[in-house]
Amino acid sequence: MVPLVFFINGFTKHDWKGAFFFALAVAVGLTPEMLPMIVSVCLSNGALAMSRKKVIVKRLNSIQNFGGTDVLCTDKTGTLTEDRVVLMRHCNVAGRETEDVLLQGYLISYFQTGLENLLDRAILDSADFHGKAMVEKHKKLDELPFDFTRRMMWVMVADPEGKAILLTKGAPEDVFHRCSQFELDGQLSPMEPDRMVGLKAEYDSLSNDGFRVLAVATKDLSGKQVCEKEDECELVLRGYVAFLDPPKDTAARAITALAKHGVAVKILTGDNHLISRKVCKDVGLVADPMMLGGDVEKMSDTELAEAAEKATLFARLSPADKERGIRVLRDQGHVVGFRGDGINDAPALRAADVGISVDTATDIAKESADLILLEKDLMMLEGGVIEGRKVFANIVKYIRMGASSNFGNMFSVLGASAFLRFLPMAPIQVLTSNLLYDFSQVPIPADAVDEEQVLRPRPWNLGEIKRFILFIGPISSIFDYTTFFVMLWIFNCRDPSHTSLFQTGWFVESLMTQTLIIHVIRTNKIPFLQSRASWALTATTAAIMAVGVWLPYSPLGSALGFTHLPRMYWPILMLTLFTYMGLTQIVKMWLLRSALRVDPPAIIT
Repeated sequence: MVPLVFFINGFTKHDWKGAFFFALAVAVGLTPEMLPMIVSVCLSNGALAMSRKKVIVKRLNSIQNFGGTDVLCTDKTGTLTEDRVVLMRHCNVAGRETEDVLLQGYLISYFQTGLENLLDRAILDSADFHGKAMVEKHKKLDELPFDFTRRMMWVMVADPEGKAILLTKGAPEDVFHRCSQFELDGQLSPMEPDRMVGLKAEYDSLSNDGFRVLAVATKDLSGKQVCEKEDECELVLRGYVAFLDPPKDTAARAITALAKHGVAVKILTGDNHLISRKVCKDVGLVADPMMLGGDVEKMSDTELAEAAEKATLFARLSPADKERGIRVLRDQGHVVGFRGDGINDAPALRAADVGISVDTATDIAKESADLILLEKDLMMLEGGVIEGRKVFANIVKYIRMGASSNFGNMFSVLGASAFLRFLPMAPIQVLTSNLLYDFSQVPIPADAVDEEQVLRPRPWNLGEIKRFILFIGPISSIFDYTTFFVMLWIFNCRDPSHTSLFQTGWFVESLMTQTLIIHVIRTNKIPFLQSRASWALTATTAAIMAVGVWLPYSPLGSALGFTHLPRMYWPILMLTLFTYMGLTQIVKMWLLRSALRVDPPAIIT
């Protein structure tokens, strides 16, 4: 624009100095210099609003991603459940209660020095073996902490007789593979395939009842003082400890609310698939088809992408499986949020478009997250999603307004420069108009947002914005040219001596149309009738329009190169404004209907 306007005005008006300053003023006027401020204030307002809903924003740019989220992946524990784990059973392989299994589990949780989890705390809170003077009779010799590959841990202790014993607890299916015998009523029996069926049936029965189950096994290591990883074999299965983490009362309502706003919830957990299925059923999530970690590892990315679209529950996942699942969903075009709070969730938190953790999470999870929840409640995410969509909607409003207005001004300035014998507007007038128009948009970050604009995710759609610019922008040029015609032929501004009158007339019309059209572009409804802007935006609109009317008659008018406008100008301006708003509203509604045919709203099941 700058070279074109400069050379056209230079060659047609033969005033190269005036052409240079006019081109420079046009460049300033067409530059969306308010965009950084609008974006920053929108994001900051969103962060403040979310903080009032107990969601702390660590990275501002994650807010619009949160609003665009259409798939929310989350762990089960603490999200669907109360995260209040209680030890409910400690039984042998036949399901009968026994103190021996509780003691062995207690010793493991007491002596281990790794990260204490909720299951360890539940075991330690369930009995007082210190009071029974049992712990003091044992001495810790060695330890191998839990890891997500082995899915088990052990400690090596010396019993009251000084004999070394390996005590192990972990995921039953992993412990089973390392056991050669099981103990029942004081008798040891081999882990033969037919007996494995019965052992697994008891474990499955506990899992189907919603219990989270850990297997407890031991091994005699008499004569040893340290233990090697290779000693994790030939174990004796002693029984199970079973925990219950009841579903949250709010989980079902939260899932329904998120689905209403176009967000599908998927569960990615490392827990047992039977327990996870039971919890999903209790909160109203359809758990079938279900994906297991072993199946995920065997699939190609293409196969996993197809499966991930259909499945809601992914169980027995490793940290790498969670991360891969997130990446595959993102590759499918989804905006993915992930909520996790454990060490094993860090890779998935980083891979997601927006990582969500809680203030009680591990340090690495909080460091990897973009948002921090002050409460473990899925309902809080619904409010955050809505705030994110409000932020996005207000940013898009400014882009629509600025881009379409500037696109129309481009045609008006070029046309006026080509056929007028004088500058269509003085440089100081261009800058004044730009300053006033920018001021009228300052309240956009706090503007009200229509309800339907937050009902479903709205990712960046450059095609939609481009169509909006191409069709809405030139409409302003139509009425600029009608104003040119009125000023030239009705008010006789063809004479260069009436240059000031022409410039004043276009200044007022341009400022009025740009300021008022904000209310048409900010909503998909009929402005003022079906959708009203915030009081601040309405107030600045009225104030700027009043200033536009006042300036030609003010003490500043002569300094800015303005002159008084004839009375006949004002009814013509009112007709121009009314027609401009009506035509823009018609084209806008046509564009919206066309967009729905091209890109119908997604249905979240």
